[in-house]
This record gives sequence, C-alpha cells and structure tokens, in this order.
Amino acid sequence: MISVLAPLPVLLPLLGAAGTLLVGRHPRTQRTVSLVVLTAVLVVSVVLLLQADSSGPTAISVGGWPVPLGIVLVVDRLSALMLVVASTVALGVLWFAVGQGSADGSEETPLSIFHPTFLVLIAGVSNAFLAGDLFNLYVGFEILLMASYVLLTLGGSAPRVRAGITYVVVSLTSSLIFLAAIGLIYASTGTVNMAQLATRLGELPEGMQLLLQSMLLIAFCIKAAVFPLSAWLPDSYPTAPAPVTAVFAGLLTKVGVYAIIRTQTLLFPGGGLDDLLMWAGLATMVMGILGAVAQTDIRRMLSFTLVSHIGYMVFGIALGTTAGLAGAIFYVAHHIAIQTSLFLVAGLIERQGGSTSVNRLGGLAKRSPLLAVLFFVPAMNLAGIPPFSGFIGKLGLLQAGVADGSPLALTVVAGGVVTSLLTLLAVARVWTRAFWRPPTQEPLDDTAAAAASDAGAQAREPAPVGAAGESPGNSGSEQQGEPQTGRRAAWSAAWQRHEQVATAGTTVPGTRAASVRALRPLPGVMVGATAVMVAVTVSLTGIAGALYGYTDRAAHELLDRTPYIEAVFDGPVPAEDGE
Repeated sequence: MISVLAPLPVLLPLLGAAGTLLVGRHPRTQRTVSLVVLTAVLVVSVVLLLQADSSGPTAISVGGWPVPLGIVLVVDRLSALMLVVASTVALGVLWFAVGQGSADGSEETPLSIFHPTFLVLIAGVSNAFLAGDLFNLYVGFEILLMASYVLLTLGGSAPRVRAGITYVVVSLTSSLIFLAAIGLIYASTGTVNMAQLATRLGELPEGMQLLLQSMLLIAFCIKAAVFPLSAWLPDSYPTAPAPVTAVFAGLLTKVGVYAIIRTQTLLFPGGGLDDLLMWAGLATMVMGILGAVAQTDIRRMLSFTLVSHIGYMVFGIALGTTAGLAGAIFYVAHHIAIQTSLFLVAGLIERQGGSTSVNRLGGLAKRSPLLAVLFFVPAMNLAGIPPFSGFIGKLGLLQAGVADGSPLALTVVAGGVVTSLLTLLAVARVWTRAFWRPPTQEPLDDTAAAAASDAGAQAREPAPVGAAGESPGNSGSEQQGEPQTGRRAAWSAAWQRHEQVATAGTTVPGTRAASVRALRPLPGVMVGATAVMVAVTVSLTGIAGALYGYTDRAAHELLDRTPYIEAVFDGPVPAEDGE
C-alpha cells in the first residue's frame, strides 16, 4: 500500500543525516548523500500527493500500535502538498549551498555539520506535516527548531549569536506554551490523537475549549510570526548565511501556519476566535509592510514582507469558508517558493555587489542582466502583479472576503489591497536603487580588489588565539609552525569566507571609499539553483488552475473532517468517540 511510504519523508532525511555524519571528512560524499536523499524525498512526496488526491487521506500507525497508543502519520491533500513544496525548495536551497561551498572552498574546511543539520531540519518539517497527534507535532517542531539553532549561528559571528539568542528565547517560549496546552488537553480528554480530539473536545465546557484553543493559537502564532508576536523575525533571519535564510524564510513560518490550519479546522471548527484571527491578519499585513517600506537593506525588507504576507494566510483561515481556506492553502504554497527564491537572489546580490544595502548598490542591471531578471520576476510575483500566481492567490482571498460580506472582512480586504500596493513600492525601490541607479563606485579588477581585500584584512585581523584556544588534535600542524586558532575559529572563518570571497568588500585605510567591490562572475551552480527556483515560481502561474482546484478539494476535505477521522480509525469512529 502507498501508506507505507508515509514515514519515508521523515526517515530518509534522518538516515541521510547519520550517513553524512559518518562521512564528515569527505565533503563530496556528504553533498552527494544529501542531494540523493532530498531527491528521493521529493519523489516520495509527489507519489503521496497523487495518492491523497485520488484516494483521500491515508494513515499509518508506526510500529503497528493501535490508535491512539502509537504514533500515527496521516497523509491528506494538505499535508501532501506541503511535503511536495517543502522538499522542492529544500532541494533547490541545498544545490545553492553546494555551489556556494564549492565557490568559496569551504569543502576544504572542518565545517562538516551543515549537511546533517540541514537534513535533520527537513525531517522535523516533514514530521510536523505528517503528525497525527499533538505530541508528535510538538516533537516535529522541536526537531526543526534544534536544527535551526545550529544553522542560524554557523560561523559564530557576534550578530549571528545575538540573533540566535533571540530566536532561541522566542522559540522556547512558544514551545513551553504548546507543551502546557498539550498537558491540559490530555488532562481534559485523555488523548492527544487529533482524530480522537476532533470528537472529544466538543464535549468540554465552552470556557475550557476557548482556553485550549487560545493557548494553541498563541504558540502557533509565535512560530508563524503573526503580529504582535512577530518582532523576533526581522532581527533573526537576515544575519544567517544565504541558504539558511532562504530555507528559514520559505519553510519555518509556514509550519506554524500549517499547524493553525490543522487545529482550527479539525479541533476547533466552531470559529470562536475567527474575528480575533481576522484582526490579527489585518495587523500583520499592515504593520509588516510598513516595516518593509522603511528598510534600506534587502534582507530586512524581505523579512518584513515575509511577516506581512503571513497576514493573507491568516485572513483566509479566519474566514472559515471553503473559498477562504482554499485561497490560504494556495497562498502558502506560492509564498514558500517566492520567499525562498528572493532570499537566494539576495545572496547573489550580496556576492555581486558586496552588500545588501541599497545605499551601497547600483548598476546591477548593467553588470549582471541575468541577476536583474532573477530578482524582477519573483519580486513582481510577490507584489501580486498579473498574471503571476501572487495575483491569483490574492485575488482568491479577496474574493472570499467580499463573499463573506461582513464589515470586518471587507476592512481586511481593503487592508490587503493596500498591502499589495505597498509591497510593490518596497520591491520597486530596491529595483530602482540597486539595479537601475548608476553604480556608486566603479568595480575593481581582480588584482586591485585582492590588494584592497588584503589591506582591509590586515587592518581587521584579530590577535591569534592563545594556548587556551588550541585544539589538542592539531599538534602536528603546530610542530610545522602553523598558528593554532581552534576548531571554533576555523568554523567561523569558513563561513565568513562565504561573505568575503567574490565581493572583496572592505574598508581600506587611507582611502576615501567606504567600500570597494570586485566584479567577478557569479558561480554557475548558485545561479542555476536560483534560476530553477525562479522557474518554479513561474510554473505556479502555469498550473494555477490545477493547483487552485487541488487546494479547493483540500479545503472541502478539511472542513468535512470525516475523511481524516475515518482514515485514522480505519473506518467509522468508535461508538465511545462518536459525537
């Protein structure tokens, strides 16, 4: 049966992570294992999606334990779609990271932890999408969060450590609230299986239902960066390396959105907090885009637009209708691809221009026309310009709001239109200043750039680490006269090279220029991976009709609830759990 494939999106990345750890001293083998594993996950996810669409939800009890004693993994249209989109962007980001590592020579460094950590992150994301009980959903969150802590602080630079501390504190707070909610739910109902909870939560007093729903919403809204619980995101994501930022922006907040969709439709279908969610969606749209318009750094601008467009998804969920939910699911799939692509492009811009600040950029359209196209297409898609999928998704959500007809829904519709216009303004400012404006400084040739970089490196070079920072395993190199800086310093230097190689940007003592930049060709693998991701975003427009039909069927299935419950119980709900 196809259901036996359900554990593979979780199992394959975990096995791959173990394999990449074993071959940590062989970078080429590491990246081959990682790419093969993620390709296999994508193939399995596509098979599961086709099965879910043709035959409805399927469930498997891991270990053969009866429901609800064992771990249940459920594949329905929503979870299968999320698996396909997540594995697609993860594969694209990994190709980008491989190209960046090859271009910067990091395969010669001891930084062997990236690949296993990245695969563990994908395993956590997949587990969250497939989880059939709240505690397994919590485990999925914790797996991906633990991996994200490592990825966010790779290199050990001060900005990344500060961002990592903020991220850890916020994530732990969310996890504690989630865990407390699980404890209260189990104490009230005797189960954490979501199919059983769908029939038992309705028997609780309304006050208790409202408390449990509120706690879950608070935990998931923190993870999804819903205003006013979103202030952590713009300060955390932009400091990470480009591939890490891209996968974070594309996937991690959407796991929170997925959890909101799942619990709101399956566990709390009455809509008791829909008005509050609608206000939160409006505030998220407006406050996020106002922050984006005020930014001069491309990564921070994209981080604020990420927050803002979460509001569209929350709005569709809050409507509680088939049209609203279908629009929200469509927009989640669209936004994962768009945000990932834009953050990858931001990484290329930093390599080409030496910065992501629009005040220090200019002339990129002339210097790299392909890079200009790679930014322009997803930027217009994000702004919702016809005929891109962003326009189709926003139009579907706004039509669902108009069909609702309530004053609050119409207010959010107006907010959505304003947000879309301000998004266009934000990306247009980047386009005009970074790509169309004449360059603020002529690029140096390779020789001059190397000399400038050496001069700046000497000016900034820190004092060597003393004996306290030496690694006892490097005594051989010490005997050869090489300085010892310790493994942590080596890791830091390896990842800092990603930001320095190919930009040669530095402050040179005795010159008037604030920075110098070398014009070097962008690595082909990085450009190719980004181009493929941009092509994926364009393809969403080509298949928009079929995809919207799929999300509409997924919305009907979620609101019905019966197919999900019967898939878990392998038949009608037992009498003691019936409504």
